[in-house]
Amino acid sequence: MMANPYFRFKQFTIYHDKCAMKVGTDGVLLGAWADTENRMNILDVGTGTGLIALMLAQRSPAASLWAVDNEASALAQAKENIGNSPFSERITLVDSPFQQYAGQTALSFDLIVSNPPYFADALLPPERQRAQARHSVTLTLDELLFCSRCCLAESGILALILPYSRSDELDELSEKHAFCLKRKTIVCPLPGRSPKRILVELTLQQTPRTVNRSLIIEETRHHYTREFTDLVGDFYLNL
Repeated sequence: MMANPYFRFKQFTIYHDKCAMKVGTDGVLLGAWADTENRMNILDVGTGTGLIALMLAQRSPAASLWAVDNEASALAQAKENIGNSPFSERITLVDSPFQQYAGQTALSFDLIVSNPPYFADALLPPERQRAQARHSVTLTLDELLFCSRCCLAESGILALILPYSRSDELDELSEKHAFCLKRKTIVCPLPGRSPKRILVELTLQQTPRTVNRSLIIEETRHHYTREFTDLVGDFYLNL
């Protein structure tokens, strides 16, 4: 039985049948969690289906957004999804590796978001697109932070979602590239379970303190917590 080729949200629909990475909780979490207040120029690195860019466009009616990717199938899918959305006039799709784009753009971004390649040390799967999307093949975390510095506004924020297992690596790279941790949320699937993801906001400015939070997604299997539904309720149809 073929999986559903699309995922319908309240204000837009995401087709993901041509894209290696499908719609998942990680992207939705980041798109709902990132701080969009007073962020007028927003960049989504590795946009894939365009999901996060569309979520941020919905949350930021006055903002202009750029969505960067260099995988042909992802770009085709994002073009379709963005073009069919009510936010298409505010989102510019860019066909470029982020390393190249960051070095060439004259734009300065108030917010850069990325659900980046991960599982850096895991065995690569045989299918190329999925390998590129799931692993640090074309953009490492080190490169992501370095390149983000090139085009992040002085008061801008870099918002990421990563596997919890990469927390120490992120701390080391943040120090290397002179980022300060502004906000962090540790994500657990169920009460009592080990953390699976971290949501982080990094800034180039000194922060008086880091805002630390935790988020549990489900109280029991298929029963979401109030905190999770409050976070993503503007997007999921049945919440």
